[in-house]
Amino acid sequence: MTIRFDRRVAIVTGAGNGLGRHHALQLAARGAKVVVNDFGGAQDGSGGSSEPAERVAAEIVAAGGEAIAHGANVANAEQVADMVGKAMDKWGSVDILVNNAGILRDSGFGKMTMEDWNAVMTVHVSGSAICAMAVWPLMKAAKYGRIVMTSSSSGIYGNFGQSNYAAAKMAVIGLMNVLHIEGAKNNIRVNTLGPGAATRMTEELLPPAVIGLMKPELVTPGMLYLACEDAPSRVILNATAGGFSRTYIHETEGVAFAADACTPENVAAHFAEISDTVGQHLYEGGGEQVIKFVSKAAAVNGIKLG
Repeated sequence: MTIRFDRRVAIVTGAGNGLGRHHALQLAARGAKVVVNDFGGAQDGSGGSSEPAERVAAEIVAAGGEAIAHGANVANAEQVADMVGKAMDKWGSVDILVNNAGILRDSGFGKMTMEDWNAVMTVHVSGSAICAMAVWPLMKAAKYGRIVMTSSSSGIYGNFGQSNYAAAKMAVIGLMNVLHIEGAKNNIRVNTLGPGAATRMTEELLPPAVIGLMKPELVTPGMLYLACEDAPSRVILNATAGGFSRTYIHETEGVAFAADACTPENVAAHFAEISDTVGQHLYEGGGEQVIKFVSKAAAVNGIKLG
């Protein structure tokens, strides 16, 4: 089955260059009407120009597609509202949101400034939330929505010099988890893409041979799947150099101690058992973990529940 986006309207943030550009071009090539968003700033978020977004929108139109450009700063709620309003005025819906916009301000944590910390968190985390908030009522009313967050292996596993970026990229996974739960009844599916690609944000860190393998167009197929009609929800899909994998967050079964034995010494003595992955769980909500531990606590303390 060919994945198509006919009659769907998509907003792609940070779409003036790199991954976002390929996301926008491929959504349009498969039938979507696309809002090409890009603030047009430098890699660190400074400056600003609508030219990159306008250039990509023109590419789409020249290829026979439908697109408009918008230079909203994703961290500015008024500008984002204007962008969503223009999409609604032109096409009457917003069905897909791809939160791709991002900046880098790398440094070792000992040299990190709060200015650089806040700038990265604001664009990646607040920007993703602001854009999602702007389209959420529309998707609820339509009982249809597809939202794709953008994470990174730096967020999931860590990377030297990227404490701000890593924290932001893990935060959007938490946002995905809650939006998946809250959007399910209205057919709003929320996923996270974990891309690895040679873009202006990464090309200075990679050797030429690796850059040739890590083309942005080899990531976009993963985004297209996460945004399609039959998309899953609450999936972390990694995509690098044409390879795809899925990250799960599991929790071990764990150990419970009776109240009079709940000491740090017992935690230390039983740490191997606490860490044992046999019987680990994939939880659908935080409450499930609470139920597990309350049930265990009741058993070891001789308390009958219910």
